[in-house]
Amino acid sequence: MHTQTGTPLRAALEVLPTHTPIAPAFSSRLPGLESVSPLGEQDVWLHEALLGPYSEDILEYLNLARRTGGPVLDLGSGAGRLAVPFAQHGFAVDAVDRDAASLARLRAWAARIGPRTHQLVGTTQAELERLRLDSTYQLALMAGAMVAAVSPAARPGLLHEVASHLDAGGTLALDYTAHEVGALSEHPDRTWRFQVPRFDGLTEWVVARQVFDLEAMTERITYRTERSGCAQPSSSVLTTFKWIVDQEDLCDELHAAGLHITECKQHRLDRRTLSVFVVCHAGK
Repeated sequence: MHTQTGTPLRAALEVLPTHTPIAPAFSSRLPGLESVSPLGEQDVWLHEALLGPYSEDILEYLNLARRTGGPVLDLGSGAGRLAVPFAQHGFAVDAVDRDAASLARLRAWAARIGPRTHQLVGTTQAELERLRLDSTYQLALMAGAMVAAVSPAARPGLLHEVASHLDAGGTLALDYTAHEVGALSEHPDRTWRFQVPRFDGLTEWVVARQVFDLEAMTERITYRTERSGCAQPSSSVLTTFKWIVDQEDLCDELHAAGLHITECKQHRLDRRTLSVFVVCHAGK
């Protein structure tokens, strides 16, 4: 949820511990700070920065779609960060998200590009944990760590639902952040300060507090943002809640759903955190 706050960001910065990491504006992906909550228009730049300065994952997923073909199912689509570029490249896309406002922005963006792109995108408002599908797909996506938005109790059911609606040989691709449990127990509460890359004349600084609960296997991140350079500076607070993904459990759940892992790429974000990209094929 987004709320206005009267507390200036500089006040939050003053109480940060001296070991608070300060990430440069154009660094590689920040370590596991992506948000899986509905985002307002003011958060677009922040969202891009959390996933990578140039959203390189779009190219990775698009290259996969070129190999598999469509139609494509985009689970947790948000405002169309992947769905609209996919439609621009000629893929029929069904975008699913829980947030009606995000889906409205997705449709408006597609319409601005042109009627062909607009016609290739369909939208469905639904909670992923209670998702029921009607169509079949060649490719399903859970990008931007959306798998971490689904509770461990509901995740097997969602994976089974998706797998049962993939064409023979169809593909599910997803990414998530893997945390080293030992490091989490040593540092369950982390705070980050970073500048968001923007190209519209505004300056945006964020303080993000990341709190882990290993007993519940959950993570909560609060982003406190201050923007300046406009007629009226603004500040806001965004909070996201995620589940810590256990890699072995996820592999077992994929297999139980009839999905066979054919590709698993990992790269280190920092000494405690890995970014994981997984591609599975339906065993039909």
